[in-house]
Amino acid sequence: MANLNSIRKSLEHTITRPIVGLVARTPLTPNALTWLGFCITIGAAALIVLGYPFWGGVTMLIAAMFDMLDGSLARLTGRTTRFGAILDSTLDRVSEALLLLAVLAVYAGNAQAWEATLTGVALLGSFMVSYIRARMEGMGIECSAGFFTRPERVAVLALGLLLSGIEYALIIAIAILAVFSVLSAAQRLLFAWQQTRE
Repeated sequence: MANLNSIRKSLEHTITRPIVGLVARTPLTPNALTWLGFCITIGAAALIVLGYPFWGGVTMLIAAMFDMLDGSLARLTGRTTRFGAILDSTLDRVSEALLLLAVLAVYAGNAQAWEATLTGVALLGSFMVSYIRARMEGMGIECSAGFFTRPERVAVLALGLLLSGIEYALIIAIAILAVFSVLSAAQRLLFAWQQTRE
């Protein structure tokens, strides 16, 4: 799991390194980038609800780029703050919820009950993965467990939206999100139990 985390961080650094140096020369602050990425996510959710899932996926990927840049900019410019970390984490959760709620609204509006239910499971699972980690770290326990974290969830949902023109592509992506989010939450809960046994 540590190797997977290292790969994630290395990939993020490779993607953001050429851009963050340019952004650092502008007046933009890390928190401004966080809010900008969140506003773009709202646009992505609106596109999904309006029936443009492909463009919702494209917009979602643009928002994800801002999400990667804000932390890199904060570290590069020495403007890391505790509030900035809380803001980033909070808007990450809300952004993910908005996108899944948008998909759920489309399925519910089309009277696709089981697809809407599956999307609800994906939403619940994604929140549980994040919550368990936050609860553990609030108790001073490092949580590196969980193979299906936010970057993987974002990638799967974006891919499902981009391929939504192919029959069943989006619901397959939602099913992957639902199953693996729940499994990852269970993995973190087991890890928490192992770390807190007396």
